[in-house]
Amino acid sequence: MAAFDITGGEVLSGDAMAPGTLHLREGLVAGAGGAARRFDATGLLVMPGLVDIHGDAHERAIQPRPGVSFAPALAVRDTAAQLLASGITTAYLGVTLSWEPGLRSRETWRALLEALDQARPALPAPDLRVHCRFEADNLDALEEVLADIAAGRVHLLGFNDHTPPILKRLGDPKQMAKYAGRAGLPVEEFDALIRRVAARRDEIPAARARLAAASKAAGIPMLSHDDATLEDRAHYRSHGATICEFPMAEFVAEGARAQGEAVVMGAPNVVRGGSHLGWASAAPLAERGLVTVLASDYHWPALLEAPFVMARRDGGMDLARAWALVSANPAAAAGLDDRGALLPGRRGDVVVVDPAGPRAVAVFCHGRPVHLTAEGAMRLS
Repeated sequence: MAAFDITGGEVLSGDAMAPGTLHLREGLVAGAGGAARRFDATGLLVMPGLVDIHGDAHERAIQPRPGVSFAPALAVRDTAAQLLASGITTAYLGVTLSWEPGLRSRETWRALLEALDQARPALPAPDLRVHCRFEADNLDALEEVLADIAAGRVHLLGFNDHTPPILKRLGDPKQMAKYAGRAGLPVEEFDALIRRVAARRDEIPAARARLAAASKAAGIPMLSHDDATLEDRAHYRSHGATICEFPMAEFVAEGARAQGEAVVMGAPNVVRGGSHLGWASAAPLAERGLVTVLASDYHWPALLEAPFVMARRDGGMDLARAWALVSANPAAAAGLDDRGALLPGRRGDVVVVDPAGPRAVAVFCHGRPVHLTAEGAMRLS
């Protein structure tokens, strides 16, 4: 395996930025020694690769328009290229496994997992993982997902329950048309489907307990999504979900942090200056320590942009601390102790950033360059 020295840049090592040289040997961050190729990072920032524990922008690569779909294999290749260009070296693809037909169906789930299995040998970077966003009412898929968890094809389990808010919108023609369009059904058929699905909600607790037990046995972390109350958070905590994702109220985030749990919100929320749904603003919550992880959510490039937005605010968070939200903290939340910081012995996952953009000039995964802009190629010798 080739050796590389990244020289001349400002390196984020631990929790501080300082001029220095980063040595990559045998895929890992290492001390100096031996011949190596050189990457000139003068004027640039040398940062740990981004770790994204929830990104679902790959859905647009599968279905860029309602009713227009492309093969998951093509979508995976496109997604990998977009992730690397955004500095993301570890990506948990948020794959929603729903009772809905179409984009979030069991058929799409199977096809996407198969595409990932086939692509990984030829696409060693980024590290593509699966965050299964299991919809509570998808009882018919329970045995299948339990088998996938046992087989190691799922790396993070999210407890989702979007049926109640859909039921509340049954009388809203515009919203129902949106849901029906995503599922590829006429509105009347979608209406009948969700009513059939909702009739089995008494079976959810037993299914949820089985999912939690399977995840614990497989050693994969669990999270709850859109917790609205402290009772919601306590319920999922009792199942072993130690990550609180997109809490719907500030007091829920406070309750999770009081228990030492990771709290996730979206990087687009930070970049856009607030939630597009009118929920809490992530930036001030992160400054107060109530949000500990940012995820790309629906827009990969926001994850690279967000730490710079945070550092420009008056909230007392410098770039080193802000970067932890997108690298060290998500790695820790996901149980990945081999990445997220440029320390000896950690994976050589690095993004070299032009802060004027910001933009990724070069990305190294497991110690080798996997993305270079034209400028980046000229800096490599």
